[in-house]
Amino acid sequence: MEHNPSTQDPVAQILLLEDDAPLRERFARILAGWPGGRLVTACATLGEALAALGKHKVDLLLTDLRLPDGHGTEAIRQLRRLNPNADALVISVLADDETVLEAIEAGAVGYLLKDADSIELLEAIEEVRAGRSPISSSIARVLVRRMGAPAQNPTGPALTPRETEILRGIAKGFTYAELAEWLNISHQTVPVHIKNIYRKLAANNRSEAVYEASKRGLIRL
Repeated sequence: MEHNPSTQDPVAQILLLEDDAPLRERFARILAGWPGGRLVTACATLGEALAALGKHKVDLLLTDLRLPDGHGTEAIRQLRRLNPNADALVISVLADDETVLEAIEAGAVGYLLKDADSIELLEAIEEVRAGRSPISSSIARVLVRRMGAPAQNPTGPALTPRETEILRGIAKGFTYAELAEWLNISHQTVPVHIKNIYRKLAANNRSEAVYEASKRGLIRL
């Protein structure tokens, strides 16, 4: 499905790469209802996606990993070469350690499992566009397992009890809305706490915050 977005349109230009036709159509319908983005094209193969990346300026790539003619990480790397400021969000059934780490090393800034519902998907996209890194809870566990055991002597500014609670929620993959409901605080308060957590842990996104907190012994998954 091809669209011809206006060059003056400020919305994100999205490329969807998913080989399963029903899933591809489902994701396309979800994206069609999101005013913050415009679906440039929906591809079924890696070859189609690489060709589309060469023709369109893409701001956001939503990609599966296991494809009939290759691996989604190749599309992520090509996107990063063509547009270093673009973002890639993986949506996959694969959650083994090697696959997760390969996708992140290729340049993915978020990783969701395919059981995410439409609200979770759009929230994840909005988080990516806001400079954050949405990850499913099982993916957070992979990162913690593979990036080293917790340190015995944590250093750096101490987290408040509320920040520690929010950090545990981040590690579980909670969205901002879920964190607010879980802790019975306002939606506007959550980003403030998360900003302070990132500052104290010298982290730029969820993955880094979870890793640093685990290394310091602040959380255990």
